[in-house]
Amino acid sequence: MENPSAEHAEVMEKTTTNTADTDSGKEEAPRKGSLYEKHKTIYVRTAKGWWTTWRWVFVWGTQLLFYGLPWLSWGDRQAVLLHLVERKFYIFGLVFWPQDVFYLTVLLIISAYSLFLFTAVAGRLFCGYICPQTVYTEVFMWIERIVEGGHTARLKLDKEAMSARKLKIKLLKHTLWILLAFWTGFTLVGYFTPMSELTTSLTHFSFGGWEFFWIFFYGGFTYLMAGFMREQVCKYMCPYARFQSAMFDRDTLIITYDEKRGEPRGVRKKGEETAKLGDCVDCGICVQVCPVGIDIRKGLQYECIGCGACIDGCDEVMDRLHLPRGLVCYASENSMEQRYGRKGLVAHIARPRILLYSVILLAIISAAVWSLITRIPLRADVIRDRSVLSREVEDGRIENIYILKIMNMQEAPRTFQLSVGGLDGIAISGNTRVSLNPTENRDVTVGVRVSQTAAEQGVHKIYFDVVAEDDEAVAVHEKSTFLMP
Repeated sequence: MENPSAEHAEVMEKTTTNTADTDSGKEEAPRKGSLYEKHKTIYVRTAKGWWTTWRWVFVWGTQLLFYGLPWLSWGDRQAVLLHLVERKFYIFGLVFWPQDVFYLTVLLIISAYSLFLFTAVAGRLFCGYICPQTVYTEVFMWIERIVEGGHTARLKLDKEAMSARKLKIKLLKHTLWILLAFWTGFTLVGYFTPMSELTTSLTHFSFGGWEFFWIFFYGGFTYLMAGFMREQVCKYMCPYARFQSAMFDRDTLIITYDEKRGEPRGVRKKGEETAKLGDCVDCGICVQVCPVGIDIRKGLQYECIGCGACIDGCDEVMDRLHLPRGLVCYASENSMEQRYGRKGLVAHIARPRILLYSVILLAIISAAVWSLITRIPLRADVIRDRSVLSREVEDGRIENIYILKIMNMQEAPRTFQLSVGGLDGIAISGNTRVSLNPTENRDVTVGVRVSQTAAEQGVHKIYFDVVAEDDEAVAVHEKSTFLMP
């Protein structure tokens, strides 16, 4: 933590809180008739510890992934590219088409069930560690600390009258914020436009209309949300905070304050009798390190994002006071009441609700993986040309015209063999071989002929087969109809 106390007595003294209003000791009364609480700037104090370390691991991990993926190459193309113009989505060795929207649906279902599972097990892990709002707020506050200093220095700076020094510091901070925000917008667009094209447009500042819009739209909102709104997004805009309680139960791990051990809380001074006091010294550090400015000692609140900063802050104080850690900890309501140990806590995690979520999630993931493994990189649709009626051709046979939409979904050239069946003597007139370039989509018009005695008048089912010459496993079997006049 910032400015740690070297003396035992100083640790036990009540320190300043993390809001400008309460820091000065002034509590502003609610405005009469107001529907909204007045916003108070939060000057977050830095915490150090196990949970903070893991939070930063996820912050840097997610950002290295986000900023790095568009620059990776896969052969002669971008490794991850959702190319909207070509309507092809490249993800490493896989190529997806708009017709593969099924996989997007499966991905959303997996994400939803994962959220349900993680929330039922350990609360708002997503919010505290990988939510974009949390991640970018952490990065922006990190820049703020580098430029303006610790929480006390930032508070004093904001209270100062405007001066050349203050203006210089503020301009530097906002310049760095804006550069990061718009580089974030640029990177996002790089997932939808090839990064090579985008960097060329950047050097000449010749972005297309939609590229220009999304870079500034996403960059502007990153600057606004992470730089200014911060915890207000989590409190007032995020719907997850409102329905999270529906996914909690009494065995869900949450950040909680051990009231039995901590109360009655009180400030300790040298020589003072403390036998009747709990372990909480009422230092307020758990509040000061909280990015949303809540007091966890008041119980679980919907604003809590489960980041664990209050655990690290309190543990550091307990270490200085030579008291056991865990006054603020990850625990369930049942474990706090019944006081069962770590083994009992783990045993209660594997409850029916969690097992059901896990089985469903595993089944969906397994089905999705199997579908991808067995996916045939070929698609064919058959449409009978309704503008051309059935007709008798020169050899006395009946001919119908069809349009075959053949899609080579692999990044390699392929030649396909066409055939038709379903009626005696039915055959394709003309060329039955079609060569397609990598990821090419082509319409092929073919005539299908059958003798007049092969079937009665009416509509008959027929079947088209499209088979890759170099791999018979890459094949599709499509049905259509043949009209006999």
